[in-house]
Amino acid sequence: MSSTTPAAVAAGATGGEPEEPKRPGRVSLGGLSLNLRSSGIYIAFALIVALFSVLTDGALLTPQNISNIIVQNSYILILAIGMILVIIAGHIDLSVGSVVAVTGAISAVLMVNMGVPWPLALLITVAAGALIGAWQGYWVAYFGIPAFIVTLAGMLLFRALTLTVLGNQGIGPFPDQVRTLANGFTSGYLGNVGLGPLGGADLFSLLVALVAIAGMVVSQWRTRTARAGYGQAVEPFAVFVVKMAAGAALILFLVVQLARFKNLPWVLVLLAVLVLGYSLLANKTVFGRQIYAIGGNLQAAVMSGVKVKKVVFWIFVNMGVLAAIAGVIFAGRLNQAGPTAGNMFELDAIAAAFIGGAAVQGGVGKVVGAITGGLIMAVINNGMSLIGSPSERVMLVKGLVLLAAVAFDVWTKRRAGAAA
Repeated sequence: MSSTTPAAVAAGATGGEPEEPKRPGRVSLGGLSLNLRSSGIYIAFALIVALFSVLTDGALLTPQNISNIIVQNSYILILAIGMILVIIAGHIDLSVGSVVAVTGAISAVLMVNMGVPWPLALLITVAAGALIGAWQGYWVAYFGIPAFIVTLAGMLLFRALTLTVLGNQGIGPFPDQVRTLANGFTSGYLGNVGLGPLGGADLFSLLVALVAIAGMVVSQWRTRTARAGYGQAVEPFAVFVVKMAAGAALILFLVVQLARFKNLPWVLVLLAVLVLGYSLLANKTVFGRQIYAIGGNLQAAVMSGVKVKKVVFWIFVNMGVLAAIAGVIFAGRLNQAGPTAGNMFELDAIAAAFIGGAAVQGGVGKVVGAITGGLIMAVINNGMSLIGSPSERVMLVKGLVLLAAVAFDVWTKRRAGAAA
């Protein structure tokens, strides 16, 4: 559908080209229009990484430290993937930290105390996470209790269950395969290749990076072409090229640094699969579009025939599944399931989603944005630890970053409303 703007009418009267209307949240740099709302998070991430690289004299970007950032924050990033979908739909989940704890406890009881083979124990644990999500999804979707209340109750309930199962003692150690998934690295399959002053790196990992770059470029080009074909606004080609070049450089740098250390962490492989799968789910499927529709305008979604209750129910089931996966990863990394596991994880996951561009009212957000938001929190944690900052200062900075991200979202919405 097309509409005639005042600028177009004026241009038609004078025979000139129509002026592009100014849109809130956009800035022009050298004639290039940049959408701060969609691109600002990536610019902020780059600036934060550059700042801490300088403050730590380059220690932040050493191969070992990059690996540590990924491994130590993998479970938060997994939770952020599920949380962004919940928030897009206009809900919240305060129970994920407790679900991480109780599912980690379940996996420990199965693998360590009962001797259940680890693959079967993982399946049972994931099924338990799905049941927990279904329990909460029922009360939210079908009974009509606000998600804030249901998941707040869940936070207390599942923490109590964790203490009931574990008492004050942890259960461990976990099987080697689970510890490898949480802390291990892929093996070199094609040997090392020389990289000059950088030394050597695993050839297979480098080929994986090149395939990932090619897939990113093809996917983004197809999306851009489809939008242009429907007459939607697309970014200038120069901006597109710069974004693809920056993304390719980031992927290549990350993989090279990891390949120089101990190769790719298995949790990074798992994260890559989850990010790809959930990005396709959110952007390319009917279910994903329905999630955005529910969060963007609930009444319009209902009138359009969206089965809102069913969609909301499955969003919480999915959150339970991802929390169970995160629970196993966290327990495997510590090599035991403890009663305090997952403490405050829900706040980190929610912060990652909002810093990554999710809107407070719902209807807006991206999986990649949530991952970026989680990485921003991880870099702040790691960078301030490297420079010896006390924990209270780290909390202060993280709180200010979260406040700034939400304030920017509110500001752009107000400008958009004023412009309309």
